[in-house]
Parts: sequence; structure tokens; C-alpha cells
Amino acid sequence: MLAEYLPVAVLFVIAFLFVALSLLVSSKLGPSRPNPVKNAAYESGIIPDPETAVGGSRFPVRFYLVAMLFIIFDVEAVFLYPWATVLRDLSWYGLAVMGVFVALLFESYYYVLRKGGLEWD
Repeated sequence: MLAEYLPVAVLFVIAFLFVALSLLVSSKLGPSRPNPVKNAAYESGIIPDPETAVGGSRFPVRFYLVAMLFIIFDVEAVFLYPWATVLRDLSWYGLAVMGVFVALLFESYYYVLRKGGLEWD
């Protein structure tokens, strides 16, 4: 019975070795030219000042709203494509369930619109 899982185990070992070897080769052969610009902190379009970075500073939430909106679009695509391929098998029940799902997605889009996530100043 365990012999059935041998190809899967071999595949995991090969994948692990490939990742480890790729990381090792890229660290040894890749160029390494660090400079102050490359080592500077950068997040969501704001370069922090050295004196404010110690005490902490506020970042705009707009960056995270756009990231959440992207994830909502991703989830929608991941669920809508398989549903469309088996719609005939699901009949009216599948249509109703997907209608509820799409209604919840539109509610999240409305929330983002209301919070100003799509307005750029």
C-alpha cells in the first residue's frame, strides 16, 4: 500500500532538491552589488525619513485597500470559472448559489467604493 505513494515521495524529494539547488546556485553565481539605494526601506510609495522611521509613521491605507480589491477579483475568477464549466450539471441550484456569491462580491465592491478605495488623489 505504501508503494503507491512512492512516486509522490520521489516527486517531493526532487522538488525540494531543485529548490535548494536553485537557491544555492543563484546565491553563488548571482551578482551582489549592494548600495544604499537598494538597501533603503520602501513601502507603498513612501520613502520613510530616518528620524520618523524610528518612532514609527503612518502609511496610507489606500495601498492595502487596492491589495484587498485585487484579492477579491482573484477569488471571483477562481470560483466563477469552474462554476461556468459545470453550470449545466448544477442546474438552478448552482445558479442560485452563484447568484448569492456574486451578490456578496458586489457588496464588497460597493464597500470599497464607499470607502474611497478607487479614488486617486
